[in-house]
Amino acid sequence: MSFQPLVGQGGYAGWRLLARTGETQKALIARDPQVARDTAHVRAKLGQVGSAEELVSDFRLLRTTLSAFGLETDASNRFFIRKVLESDLDDPKSLANRLGDKRYRAMAEAFRFAEGARPSVKLADEIAERHVSAELERRVGTVDGNLRLAMSARRELGVLAGSSATDNTRWYNILGSAPLRKVVEGALGLGTDFGKLPIDRQLSEMKLRSGRLFGSESPSVFADPANVEKLIQRFLVRAQAVSPAQSSYNAALVLLSG
Repeated sequence: MSFQPLVGQGGYAGWRLLARTGETQKALIARDPQVARDTAHVRAKLGQVGSAEELVSDFRLLRTTLSAFGLETDASNRFFIRKVLESDLDDPKSLANRLGDKRYRAMAEAFRFAEGARPSVKLADEIAERHVSAELERRVGTVDGNLRLAMSARRELGVLAGSSATDNTRWYNILGSAPLRKVVEGALGLGTDFGKLPIDRQLSEMKLRSGRLFGSESPSVFADPANVEKLIQRFLVRAQAVSPAQSSYNAALVLLSG
């Protein structure tokens, strides 16, 4: 039987339990036979790949790579993924740069097939490790979907905070990522009518609420793990007050797959 993560009663208490036991649970996930086969295949085969076409032709390699970037639902879209991976990242009009979901660009940037690069041993190890983390998130989501959203948000916010993009661009990236937006909106107490506002009003309101909560309107505040923890705590406590954790799974799955 596959290892099922332990999150207690879910919610913020479950989050704290994951904080204490996450690495141990991740190690157990890594030993799961299916996961172990996937990571072994990546480490053995990725370095032999010389093009995006070769990568998408190996379904296990493709599926594991997409999992590492949170894009596993695209495993059947081989032509699309190949075009993303072949994108010229220096061209603003290239596919990876035009897509609103910046996970695609991150994947293309990791491989840089358009520049003639080949995957390194280091990249293979990174993808294997990220796949294990993603698998833990997915299994947590079967118990408490809001916890999966929180885990995804913690990862994305860390990357976003370190970006060299302008503050407004980073806020728009948050607004454009359905899972991340859900967490930030919930933590900042933005109601269901928030999404009906014009996008510039949404930006202004999110910055205003951030300034009140963190003392700054810049997403750079999320470079501080204490601020990320504060955001996630508020999201989980508010979410649990609205609906039981068990009912959050389907909604979270839709957001994470969108």
